Order: sequence, then structure tokens, then C-alpha cells
Amino acid sequence: MRDNILIDKSITFASRIIKLNQYLVKDKKENIISKQIVRSGTSIGANINEANYGQSKADFISKLHIALKETAETEYWIKLLQLSEYISEETATSLLNDCLDIKRILISSINTAKENNK
Repeated sequence: MRDNILIDKSITFASRIIKLNQYLVKDKKENIISKQIVRSGTSIGANINEANYGQSKADFISKLHIALKETAETEYWIKLLQLSEYISEETATSLLNDCLDIKRILISSINTAKENNK
């Protein structure tokens, strides 16, 4: 059940990141950071999905760790976009809240998987 919530949240988040990318490229003429955030923001869900098909518990945990690293990178790009005034504080806060929600679930999932792996 938790994995489905995580996949659903990561897909919804990736969709928001893709829309953000479209806005940055079309309206703000920003092409460098937008490429970085779309790569990291969509990679979160891809790694979560891949984790569900891991060959072992260790592989599952490893893929979730990669997804966690991608959330940290995505947080960085969102904060940079806000500080550079490419996106509003309201937009940044909303995106960061979604990103942090995914991060919390990932951390919980990793800890549970490690505990069950003992």
C-alpha cells in the first residue's frame, strides 16, 4: 500500500516538474536549471518504480536511496529557482512541500526495508 502511495505521489510530482519546465522554458526563457530539475524531479519516480522490481532487498533499498538523493537535488533546484526569482515563493513552497512529503515516505520506506532485512 505504501509503495502505491509513493509511486502515485512521485508521478504527480514529476508531472508538476514537467509543467514547471515548460513554464521556465516558454515564459522565462530559462534552459539550464530547467533541464536539471526535470532530470532530477522525474528520476525520483523512475527509481521508486524500478525499486519495486529489484532483484533483492538490497537492490530495492539501493534504488530507494537513489530516489532519496534525487529528492535532495530537486529541493536544491527549487530553492535556487525561487532565490533567482524564476518562480514565486508560493510555487516554491508548494513544490517543496510535495518533495518533502515524498522524502519522508522514502526515508520511512528505507528504514522499514532495512529493519525487515535483518
